[in-house]
Amino acid sequence: MKNLLDIKNLKTYFYLGKQVLKAIDDVSFSIRPKEIVALVGESGCGKSTAALSILNLVSPPGKIVEGKINFNDDIDLLKLEAKQLRKIRGNNISMIFQEPLSCLNPTFTIGNQITEAIFTHKSTSKAQAYKDTIDMLKTVCLQDQQKIFNAYPHQLSGGMQQRAMIAMALITKPQLLIADEPTTALDVTIQSQILNLLKTLQKKFNMSILLITHDLSIVAQVAQRVIVMYGGEIVEEAGVKQIFASPLHPYTKALLKSVPSFKKGKGKLEVIPGSVPNPAEFPTGCRFHPRCKEADKICKKVKPGLFEVKKQHLVRCLKR
Repeated sequence: MKNLLDIKNLKTYFYLGKQVLKAIDDVSFSIRPKEIVALVGESGCGKSTAALSILNLVSPPGKIVEGKINFNDDIDLLKLEAKQLRKIRGNNISMIFQEPLSCLNPTFTIGNQITEAIFTHKSTSKAQAYKDTIDMLKTVCLQDQQKIFNAYPHQLSGGMQQRAMIAMALITKPQLLIADEPTTALDVTIQSQILNLLKTLQKKFNMSILLITHDLSIVAQVAQRVIVMYGGEIVEEAGVKQIFASPLHPYTKALLKSVPSFKKGKGKLEVIPGSVPNPAEFPTGCRFHPRCKEADKICKKVKPGLFEVKKQHLVRCLKR
């Protein structure tokens, strides 16, 4: 089966005066058709920059300096002209964000904004666009669709805003949905509803989803494959069952141990000491070694590569 998206040796840097921040540093991964892939890591690991790079939305002082992003096997998104790229953004590839209010225009109604997405990519009548929008609002489980259609973003709750954002992203039936921390700003009950909705819609529309999150409990609910990022690099990649049953990288292990659990005898939550390194001043050797309990002298000197140590299980660690 051909991959829907292939990212190869991607490097996205930010230039701040004399400093070069290597936000994405030689990252490669793929997404298959109808697959949900989770991109996991702490804030500052490069997850959101990777998402913006896919759609070539990195703005100065950021720059994609190297790599290929192949979509549908033969379209290199980084080589497209702006007009060609606009045909793909919001049509073949859509994106939803963690703060819907920052992306929904407060001066236009929800219906106006969704129909605008239709008219941007399709030639259709106002009547058909209205019908399609009402149907999509119903699909994302929003009640009283006519009222929502005429409402402004500030008149909706956080969960309703996120559903409206999902409706807007899916109105063109994209092949790939990028969901950047889609539940962070929501309470736990609404989080679960949104995740279940995304799973349902993924099957309904036969699309792939790249789910960006720092919350591993979310990953367990929806993803089929997990990519763990740290310091602008991929440090581990495996199926979701493999990641939870036998994580190999010390960073992945530490993330899992920091997830709250109701299991008896779990004890205190573990905390990863220190913080994510400055992308302009990555440590030598393994980038995680200053925070790693398993690190020794070689970890400080030698930069590890990403190797397949088990079937379809990749890890960037000298000890593995």
